[in-house]
Amino acid sequence: MLNSGRLQLLSLLDTLGTVRAVADTLHLSASTVSQQLAVLETETRCRLLERTGRRVRLTPAGLLLARRGREILDRMAETEAELRALNDEPIGTVRLGVFQSAIYTLAVPAATRLATSHPHLHVELAEMEPHESGPALRSGEADVIVTTTDYSGLSWGEDLEVVSLGTDSVVLVLPRAHPLASRTAVSLAACKEETWACDRPQSYMADLTLRLCREAGFEPRVACRFSNYLMLLRHVETTGSIALLPALAVTPDHAVLTRELSPPVRRRVAVVVRRGSTRRAAVNAVIAALRDHPELPALAAPDRHPGRAEHPPAP
Repeated sequence: MLNSGRLQLLSLLDTLGTVRAVADTLHLSASTVSQQLAVLETETRCRLLERTGRRVRLTPAGLLLARRGREILDRMAETEAELRALNDEPIGTVRLGVFQSAIYTLAVPAATRLATSHPHLHVELAEMEPHESGPALRSGEADVIVTTTDYSGLSWGEDLEVVSLGTDSVVLVLPRAHPLASRTAVSLAACKEETWACDRPQSYMADLTLRLCREAGFEPRVACRFSNYLMLLRHVETTGSIALLPALAVTPDHAVLTRELSPPVRRRVAVVVRRGSTRRAAVNAVIAALRDHPELPALAAPDRHPGRAEHPPAP
């Protein structure tokens, strides 16, 4: 019977190219690796390695076994994850889609805590704005998403489970010397002559900015469109443009000021999963870590019972 440890050595040799590299990767001696590969040749009754000068390379049989061996090892890992999941141990990979402003304030701290509390659980982060994350969740590209329930582009059916995290203000971002900085709250009608820095067209924040400006009676004069909030904030810092952004996106290291809107605008932030999704232990661990967000003074306490399904208001 083939030994999984020796299969791993052969697969690593195919990937890394030298016995020394395999030994260094696994913190073994080169002689131990060579001995184990020799045992594997005996077990398979095949010549798996051949010498070329002072190095070895895989024979056709060795290449075949190395590549099939990777498939076998992957299937073994999947099976182990399924067995552990049956015992409610969080394990495996959870793909987490998060809108940009919550990546470093919410998702990264949650993933860091999980790496300590559940070392067999891997969280794979992907930036996904609200118009992208809903389809990704339904298609299986994401297992969990952080989004806003105020986004009208996602239909909220019984197939989705929504866990409220709280609310985040949408704020006006100004250069520090801007005349409007003297106000504690700003009506958008006072911004009709300003130059705007905006998100890319048809994104959540671009659509929200356009809608709010039109409700205030004007079309925003847009100077730039960036999908990266750091670039957008930099534009405000250096050119005197203004912007609307989630409060979560604006950190103290930027030379800008934020002011509440009058009337205030807030978005509801939530974790969303597919009902009955696989790897429930792993998914539940990620949800619990996201709900534990002491790093987020900008995120108000949930106004609904955690875990209760909620539906967005009409656009």
